[in-house]
Amino acid sequence: MKCPNCGEEMAENSLYCEHCGEDIHIVPDFEPELEQTIHDILEELHEDMGDDPKEDEEEDTEEDGQKPVRRKRIWPRVLLTIMVLALAAAGCVMWYAYGYYSEEYQLNRAAQYVEMGKYDEAIACYNRALELDGSNVELLFELADIYLKKSNKVEYEYLLREIVKSGNASSEQLDGAYGKLIAIYRDRKDYQTINALLLASGNEALIAMYPNYIAQMPEFSVNEGYYTSIQALKLTAAGSGRIYYTTDGSEPTEESTQYTAPIILENGDYVISAYFVNDNGIVSDVVTKEYHIENNEILPPEVSVISGEYYFPIDIEITSEDEDVYYTMDGSDPTYSSSPYTGPIHMPLGKSKFKFARIVDGVTGTIAERSYQLIMNTEITPEMAVNSVVEYCLASGRIIDLAGRLDGSEDCYLYIYQYVTNINKVDDFYVIAEYYQTADGKSTRTGTDFAVNAYTGERFKLQRDDRGRLSLIELDVDEQQYAEH
Repeated sequence: MKCPNCGEEMAENSLYCEHCGEDIHIVPDFEPELEQTIHDILEELHEDMGDDPKEDEEEDTEEDGQKPVRRKRIWPRVLLTIMVLALAAAGCVMWYAYGYYSEEYQLNRAAQYVEMGKYDEAIACYNRALELDGSNVELLFELADIYLKKSNKVEYEYLLREIVKSGNASSEQLDGAYGKLIAIYRDRKDYQTINALLLASGNEALIAMYPNYIAQMPEFSVNEGYYTSIQALKLTAAGSGRIYYTTDGSEPTEESTQYTAPIILENGDYVISAYFVNDNGIVSDVVTKEYHIENNEILPPEVSVISGEYYFPIDIEITSEDEDVYYTMDGSDPTYSSSPYTGPIHMPLGKSKFKFARIVDGVTGTIAERSYQLIMNTEITPEMAVNSVVEYCLASGRIIDLAGRLDGSEDCYLYIYQYVTNINKVDDFYVIAEYYQTADGKSTRTGTDFAVNAYTGERFKLQRDDRGRLSLIELDVDEQQYAEH
């Protein structure tokens, strides 16, 4: 087959010339019914015109005694031939026009070609039908199915993408096209393309149907801009996976810092870049935000122990070189009347809540809050430790009764639990302080402290040297034995 425009050879059933680009219109097959109709018309005309030789000849008159001469009349046959040819041409034109401009005809012929396995011819008919009705999305689906039967997955995928870009597709048609495309990329394990396809759709309902194939950019809890206080920036992303980020504007990779806790933005400039990787390895786009922080507020103290549950004694310290730090344990905000921090604080047994803050020139800075729960893994309680000390003092003659009286007066010694701590890395001990209380109820600390092993119940006197270091002093043996009786 040659191109009528340039004369170059063309592939059979091609819709355009590969050399000059000229569109080639497909002339529909000439149907047997039309051929028979023309044949019947010709016979009828032939009969009407007659086939008698006498009528086709004219007899000349005899002249000069010569024999008459007959002349044949040819004009009826010429006229008949012209009429037949004109009729045939008109029929061809009409049939061509009907087929070329009829979507129904093209689809019927395409169906016949599909049944015969002539997929290229069927594709040509579908392309012509699409020229006649470009808004018919179902034609694209049917054409895509023919390409799939030909194992031409490139054209199949291309047509499905044309459907999702079409403004004429219904929601059901879009869901069908997206479903087929996702199946293609899932078979290839090309999850990144699925992610890009779904995000480009902008269809939240569709995106929600495939959460495992989506990796959206992380969301920032703080809008970019200028701030006059410290900002705790939180990064979140939908689904299960990991967030990686940088703070200097460089492109983050899986070698960058993984986000696990809020990013504290203090004084200075920050360019935070982050992206999300879900559990299927799908990578989101990188999002970048800029911040400028000029912090004028008083920073919170840095506390050594984070909030949580503990099963051994631990001391709470302020690790930053801050002065004028005050704290509370009753849930109230620190003030000048609160306890000043002067050194390590022994974590209380049970639940406790601390608030720490710097107070400078009457201005309370940012408060650091900590919540703890200390549970000792022992059957010996602080009450039992106090009773053990009282029994020792009674047995040693330091007091005359369990009320702690010294003599017949109302003055007495009181033994009060202070805290639990590890002493010199020997073991954990309950510390019991001795107080002297007068009859009017006033009490003062005597300076004598006792330590009771939290696991064995063994009793010691607790002594501090000039540097505040603790040491355990064994009780008198005789007194110890006496106390045990």
